[in-house]
Amino acid sequence: MERRKASDFPQGLLNLFDHYVHGEISRRQFLDGAAKYAVGGLTATAIWDSLKPNYALPEQVPKDDKRLQTEYATVPSPQGNGSIRGYSVRPANTNGKLPGVLVIHENRGLNPYIEDVARRLGTANFLAFAPDGLTSVGGYPGDDEKGAELFAKVDENKMFEDFVASVGWLKLRPECTGKIGVVGFCFGGTVANKLAVRLPDLGAAVPFYGRQPSPADAAKIKAPLLLHYASLDTRITGGWPIYEEALKANHVTYAAYIYEGANHGSIMTQRLVTMRPPPSWPGNVPSIFSTSISEVD
Repeated sequence: MERRKASDFPQGLLNLFDHYVHGEISRRQFLDGAAKYAVGGLTATAIWDSLKPNYALPEQVPKDDKRLQTEYATVPSPQGNGSIRGYSVRPANTNGKLPGVLVIHENRGLNPYIEDVARRLGTANFLAFAPDGLTSVGGYPGDDEKGAELFAKVDENKMFEDFVASVGWLKLRPECTGKIGVVGFCFGGTVANKLAVRLPDLGAAVPFYGRQPSPADAAKIKAPLLLHYASLDTRITGGWPIYEEALKANHVTYAAYIYEGANHGSIMTQRLVTMRPPPSWPGNVPSIFSTSISEVD
């Protein structure tokens, strides 16, 4: 199927899909709403197929890349759901300890895109761990729609504790320096912000279009932040001015990017709809980790 651009579709349709992605409407409601955009032989189902992620598209770093060692590991999480399983990545040939980066998924679970992001971090000389918040309900089912259904069944507070446990586990790995950063997307972006609030020793946080904490919680943040927003994603980006004001008031180190003409989820490189040209690392993501967590005290 031809890879298409956001400009090929009306913004109202893209907004409708965003409502579906975040559980505000069902797939059936999306298809019903999309029907009015189905013209020139294009069906609502074809529109659906064009908008959803296509994991058959090439990954940036292949699963069998010889530069990396990968495995799945299970982390104890007594304050959460008991345990959480995740995808662990490290450089294959390295001497000494390395800093770690937690990679947090969207509201679908540990899908192939998130695993690819973990591998990219591995090639940048980090230890990466991508936990699956759906572990307690059987794990990512191999299908994003089913993943969203499972996601709704997991206690959000317990899932957050699973991510906190994952940070602790990665920090104590013998091959880790003990310095940890976090990057997250959508739901994971919200978690990245929350981890920055919760963990005063977090080395850095990189939220992609995540919901912002309250000003009172923002005052607790010690980690430097690299924040990414899409200008057309008003549901999330609308909260940025208040968040920025709180960060400034509390002297938090941050840099923020608002991508003009971009929609929510635009960074995913395996969407058929290219919301904007997707650079490998917008806003120089590895740079903040290299600056903030690579030095050993």
